[in-house]
Amino acid sequence: MLKFKYAALALLGFSLLGAPVSAQEEAEGEHATPHYPLKKPEPIDWSFAGPFGTFDKGQLQRGFKVYREVCSACHSMSLVSFRTLEGLGYTEGQIRTIAGEYEIEDGPNADGEMFTRAGIPSDYFPSPYPNAEAAAASNNGAAPPDFSLIAKARTVERGFPTFVYDIFTQYAEGGPDYIHNLLTSYGEEAPAHVEIAEGTYYNPAFIAGPALAMAQPIQDDQVTYDDGSPQTVEQYSRDVSAFLMWAAEPHLEARKALGFKVMLFLGLLGVLLYLTKRRVWSNVEH
Repeated sequence: MLKFKYAALALLGFSLLGAPVSAQEEAEGEHATPHYPLKKPEPIDWSFAGPFGTFDKGQLQRGFKVYREVCSACHSMSLVSFRTLEGLGYTEGQIRTIAGEYEIEDGPNADGEMFTRAGIPSDYFPSPYPNAEAAAASNNGAAPPDFSLIAKARTVERGFPTFVYDIFTQYAEGGPDYIHNLLTSYGEEAPAHVEIAEGTYYNPAFIAGPALAMAQPIQDDQVTYDDGSPQTVEQYSRDVSAFLMWAAEPHLEARKALGFKVMLFLGLLGVLLYLTKRRVWSNVEH
């Protein structure tokens, strides 16, 4: 008789779980605390993904162009020096030319005054604002973040069971996935129950809320590509996301190559240790 009672309770529980949600419950769900981002990023097939991934130099150069012509108006890259652009495939002469297009504040001089000069390869990308307060004042009180490590600092947890696979695959492309998702999710209509603060723009891909202070930064045909690549928001977003991944980890290719060599060495060492153990202990009675 007790077994029948447990069976009845189990059936009741399953029926409740499968019961349709009432209109009141739906309304309460709309006003429940949301989990951001509202729109999860989809994994992109990046060339630098996986243990043998490498950067696409052409894509990096296109992304760098998008950064220079669009993003650099608000976002700095204070931890990236011009000389590291050799990782994008630029020659020393090209790097000097690029650096010379920037004005760098230096000093003080012999008179104790600061002055500006043309950039050199050892300089770092300058900020478009003199200080953080000026940056915030120019952007509705929200200072634009530095882009040096943004591809590592901004990522969305992929949840269970995906994060279990990530431990073994060493998935580290969550940052570029998020940036691409953010840049391509502008223009979507905000749900009726979502309140958008004045001076902000709805974007369901934003990691910290339903809207952010940055308006849609790029449009189709805004940046001209010389290699014939599509001049669309989708392509711009992919390219600049890849570039920002490179900026955050310019030695990614070297790290992966070294990791492969280490794993190969450990594998061979394991085989040698096993053979040594077999030879040393083969004549010992157990």
